[in-house]
Amino acid sequence: MDLRQDCFWMGGRFAHSLIEESDDLSRLDDGNFWAVNISYEGKVRLARFSEVITSPFPFDSNTWQGPEKEWRSSLNQVEYCNYVEAIRQAIASGWVYQVNACRVLNVDFAGEELASLFAKILLENPAPFASFLSLPQIQIASASPELFLRREGDQVITSPIKGTQELSEKSFGKKDQSENVMIVDLMRNDLGQICQPGSVDVAELLRSEDHPGLRHLVSDVVGTLKSNLKWREILNALLPAGSISGAPKSSALKVIAENEPAPRGPYCGIMGWVEGDKAELSVAIRTFWSERDGQLRFGTGAGITWGSDPSAEWEETQLKARRLISIAGGVI
Repeated sequence: MDLRQDCFWMGGRFAHSLIEESDDLSRLDDGNFWAVNISYEGKVRLARFSEVITSPFPFDSNTWQGPEKEWRSSLNQVEYCNYVEAIRQAIASGWVYQVNACRVLNVDFAGEELASLFAKILLENPAPFASFLSLPQIQIASASPELFLRREGDQVITSPIKGTQELSEKSFGKKDQSENVMIVDLMRNDLGQICQPGSVDVAELLRSEDHPGLRHLVSDVVGTLKSNLKWREILNALLPAGSISGAPKSSALKVIAENEPAPRGPYCGIMGWVEGDKAELSVAIRTFWSERDGQLRFGTGAGITWGSDPSAEWEETQLKARRLISIAGGVI
């Protein structure tokens, strides 16, 4: 099979032979299987394929030829630390409580496909919501550990991650715990817009999850959808995800827009699939993408609260990027 063939894979579902693309969210209500990517900025990419089968990812990692040059960052260390301090000042003024501060890395890339990179990621950094999408304009290879939304009929669950540490550390501190609780409250509010009154609940709070090289703090928020909701209504209520924006969300989005010079693009958007009243969608963190413009990109970020230390937050963004960049190639 041609590695450049447009296709989608997630959790053993492999869709190939592209027959239709759309940016119209109302198409998700037609009952077909759709691969879904919505960027952080809200650009919608929906793809329908002629074949959807159960299959391991069918491409080989041996053909991956990664970049060898140094990755460039949209914010250098000094600029990122200044960004963190600006958030702390916004918190001190009462404007916001928490903001997810991100930067985008990019490197020159002469390759034509990311399928072999994704195959390499599955071997060396398996993630519960890893996904791959190849379309004529873009290729995305995601090693996401975070569930944005799973739907089974009228039942929904979201599992925000807030809190990251190395596996050698023993326990999460108060900063990580309070940050997670803030985002859980935000997600309860978001789900409350689309769920039946009284049905939104925190199924599990502050669960530790081990992933390759990292430990995350995760919570589960569940709810029962109101009757006759359209997918557009569901997604408009929940996007962008609380864990990659902040609280209150409207204030956090303004702080992000004022301080981040590069668009996040697919990073911090969502990736996954929808089929009628079933869906599995991830938060597209730990994500590489190529827009066929000679660049390979990767996003990294950290949640900032009043208790954040700018240098420590920079190092957290390095920690999150280091393992996957080492798999792809190049230097950070």
